[in-house]
Amino acid sequence: MPYFTRKCAFALAALAGLTVGSSAHAEGPTFKVDPFWPKTLPNNWIMGQVGGITVDAQDHIWVNQRPRSLTKDEAGAAQNPPQSKCCAPAPSIMEFDGAGTFLKGWGGPGEGYDWPEQEHALRLDGKGNIFFAGNGAKDQMLLKFSTEGKFVKQLGKLGMPMGSKDTNSVGRVADIFFDAPANELYLADGYGNHRIMVIDADSFAFKRMWGAYGKPPTDENLPMYNPAAQQFANPVHCVKIANDGLVYVCDRSNNRIQVFQKNGAFVKEFVFDKDSRQSGSTWDMVFWPDRNNTYMLIADGTNNLVRIARRSDGQVVSTFGTGGRQAGQFHWVHVMAVDSKGNLYTGEVDTGKRIQKFTPNMAP
Repeated sequence: MPYFTRKCAFALAALAGLTVGSSAHAEGPTFKVDPFWPKTLPNNWIMGQVGGITVDAQDHIWVNQRPRSLTKDEAGAAQNPPQSKCCAPAPSIMEFDGAGTFLKGWGGPGEGYDWPEQEHALRLDGKGNIFFAGNGAKDQMLLKFSTEGKFVKQLGKLGMPMGSKDTNSVGRVADIFFDAPANELYLADGYGNHRIMVIDADSFAFKRMWGAYGKPPTDENLPMYNPAAQQFANPVHCVKIANDGLVYVCDRSNNRIQVFQKNGAFVKEFVFDKDSRQSGSTWDMVFWPDRNNTYMLIADGTNNLVRIARRSDGQVVSTFGTGGRQAGQFHWVHVMAVDSKGNLYTGEVDTGKRIQKFTPNMAP
C-alpha cells in the first residue's frame, strides 16, 4: 500500500474509534487504551513492578506492587542523601477509583507477621479483608489484612520451602481466588510448589489440593516448556473460577490453561502458542463479565499481548498489544483484572512497572 494511502487508512480508523489492525466486525470485545489512566500519583510517588491486581464490588482497582523493585535512580528522592527530586516508592497496597484517582495505600514490614520478600497475588473477599502473598525465595506464607491495613492472619512463615505435600504452608503463591458461596480461597501455589491448594478463608484450614490433570501434586523439577508434562511446571501462575463453577488454572511455562471442577477433577485444557519459550504464554486470565463468561482474556507476558478466546472451545478470536513502552504496549504484561463494565486493567513487571486501563467497544 502506498505510504499516503496507508497513512489515510490509519487516520480514518482512529477517527472511527477502531483499533488499527483489527476488524470492525471481529467477534467479541475489542479494547482501546486510556492513555491518561491512572492519574499522577500524590506525594512524589512512583510505582514498581506490579505483582497483583484486582477489582472490588465498587469497581475500585487494588494493586499489589513492589517498592523494592525500583532502582536508586527511579527512587532518587528516597536515597540518603537524596539523589534527585523524583521520586519516592509508593505503598505496596494501593486503591484507585475507576477514574484513576489514588484513594489510599499502605503496607510493609510490621509486628506479628512476615511481610513478603517480593509482593505477589491479591484478592478481596467483599467483607473488609484482603489476601496477598509473595514469590520471593522464602515467601512460604499467605497474609490476610483488613482493607484499611490492619493485620488479621497468616498461614505459613518466611523460611525454607516445605514442598507441595505440606498443608500448613504455601510455596510462593502467584494468585488467589475467593469463592464466596463456599468461603474458600483457591491458591495458585505457585513459584515454589506445583499445585492448586484450597483453604477456608476464615480459619486457613486446609481443604484439598491437586496438581495437573487432577493428579496428586509432586515437586519434580520440570523444564520451562514441556507440552506433554503430566504435572504443573513453575509457576502455577493463576487460578480463576467462572460463573458456572469451573476452575481455570494458568500452567504458565507449559503454555496452557487447565480446567477443573471444584473438587479437582480434570475437565479439559487449552494450549496457546505452544512453541512459546522463555516464561510461557499463559501468565494470567480473566473472564469477560457477561453471565456466561463467554470469553477468556489471557495475558501473555512473553509475547507481550492479550488474547481474547472463546471459553467454550478456546478458539482465539482476536489479540491486542505488542512489546513497547508506549500507551497500549507492554513489557511483561503480568496480571489483569476486569470490572463490571468490561474495563480491563493490566500490570507489568520487569522494567514495565506500570498499570494500564483498556476500555471495551461493547458492554458485557
